[in-house]
Amino acid sequence: MRTQDQLLGVHHVTAMTSDVERNYHFFTDILGMRLVKKTVNQDDIYTYHTYFADDIGTPGTTMTFFDFPQTSRGSKGTNAITRTSFRVPSDAALDYYAQRLDTFSVKHEAVTTVFGTKVLRFWDFDQQAYQLISDEENHGVAAGTPWKKGPVPLEFAIYGLGPVEITVSYFADFKGLLENVFGFQTIAQEANQALLSVGEGGNGGQIVLIEDTTSPQAQQGDGEVHHVAFRLADRASLAVWQEVFDNLGLSNSGYVDRYYFESLYVRVGHILFELATDEPGFMGDEPYETLGEKLSLAPFLENKRDYIEGVITPFNTVRQ
Repeated sequence: MRTQDQLLGVHHVTAMTSDVERNYHFFTDILGMRLVKKTVNQDDIYTYHTYFADDIGTPGTTMTFFDFPQTSRGSKGTNAITRTSFRVPSDAALDYYAQRLDTFSVKHEAVTTVFGTKVLRFWDFDQQAYQLISDEENHGVAAGTPWKKGPVPLEFAIYGLGPVEITVSYFADFKGLLENVFGFQTIAQEANQALLSVGEGGNGGQIVLIEDTTSPQAQQGDGEVHHVAFRLADRASLAVWQEVFDNLGLSNSGYVDRYYFESLYVRVGHILFELATDEPGFMGDEPYETLGEKLSLAPFLENKRDYIEGVITPFNTVRQ
């Protein structure tokens, strides 16, 4: 495979929430991430799809959410994406956020160390699992730009996605697929966990893979992750990967145009992977100053705008 077709790092993580408005306030007012797009699930227009990122929606900084109307609370277990990480500039930023989470009564642990890097683990109201990870000693995939008008001081603010934690009962097989198909390299291993890296590596290009053969099978729902996406340079790279999957007999979606990026989905065991292009990005249909403040729709949905706005519950995302 050509170098330009290889995975560049984490693109976004998509999860499910029981309350899209409460989730909006959690991410903007508490975590200090910017809502860069408020739209609907293109495959289910009765469901919001919200995107939280850095100041301009840089690829590799985005956490997104669905609020499926009929979904119940998910259940924790194995064979699932079990934790999402957010990058902060320093160890001092972890201390800042620990105090901030206390202020807002957000459940969290003390700062700890995972594979030699300091992290702060916390949970939202749906018991979705997250951690902040320090970039103090980090080298690799570049971070984004903190939200310039956010509530968190810029020197501490979240500015990218970090390692994605995946827990499986078939550790060796899954690790082999990551290495032999997707191009990850194992750079550390401790007990039942491995740290794998892709692209330029560092916090923005890593997976933490955990073996768990005793927990029950996780069930998707509110508080659980739907899928993880990895970055590709362009549409030509998507075509290369589709050929790879077809040759290996891996069922995949084929090319999908998500308007803000172009995609290809493939299921690896129980885990849904998306490969997504860096372009065109989130700036094409809204000005920088008011990103995320109105309902944005992909062009093929514009003729249904009146209907869509009539069937989803509106909530205010205008920043004062």
